[in-house]
Amino acid sequence: MSIESNIRTIQKQIEQASERSGRAPSEVTLVAVSKFHPWQAVLEAAEAGVQFFGENRVQEARLKIPQCPSTLHWHLIGHLQSNKCRDAVGLFEMIQSVDSWSLAEQLNKAAEKRGSSLPILLEVNVAGEASKFGYSPETLPEDLMKLNALSRLEIHGLMAIPPWTPQPEKARAHFQKLANLRKQCEDILQAPLPVLSMGMSSDFEIAIEEGSTMIRVGTAIFGERGRFTA
Repeated sequence: MSIESNIRTIQKQIEQASERSGRAPSEVTLVAVSKFHPWQAVLEAAEAGVQFFGENRVQEARLKIPQCPSTLHWHLIGHLQSNKCRDAVGLFEMIQSVDSWSLAEQLNKAAEKRGSSLPILLEVNVAGEASKFGYSPETLPEDLMKLNALSRLEIHGLMAIPPWTPQPEKARAHFQKLANLRKQCEDILQAPLPVLSMGMSSDFEIAIEEGSTMIRVGTAIFGERGRFTA
């Protein structure tokens, strides 16, 4: 299967999942996760209509992004080390993986130095996994107002990576938890949080049914991970 045909299949699945939940497919943004895949694969996906791409590492993105059309939108979806904040702010249109107050502070400083604002998502560790980064659902509301006070950061919503399971239906409860947390955060901020980034290759249809507005799909588009080389 080609990248183009994979994307067509995914778009059809997005339409069907949206229909099941009484939503318009246009409410869901497809982010193609291009980590470990060459820039040529990004071009192929872009030619098939994908405009948003997700990378996990600043180092890889720094080499890949300049070789791609400037019209594409790039999101950082992997854990960001504080010493990479300056580079990340220059490379990415959105940081989806803001997982702590200290990282938010560093990003705010980096954006201030560039004289720019930075859209972000707050990453939530919905299952409390020790192996994953992210705010706990219990502590995020406590930090929310001071995060919102950082002048260069724009909080657009929440992101989560539920535990992997061979039974995608088991992820539904985690998606529901994140959707409920978004409502709680909106109540605290008295402002809308339009982005709910949840759902990957194996479970994005269930995520859409539970309100996802942004899905991050890699393997179902590009196949198994390659080894990126510039």
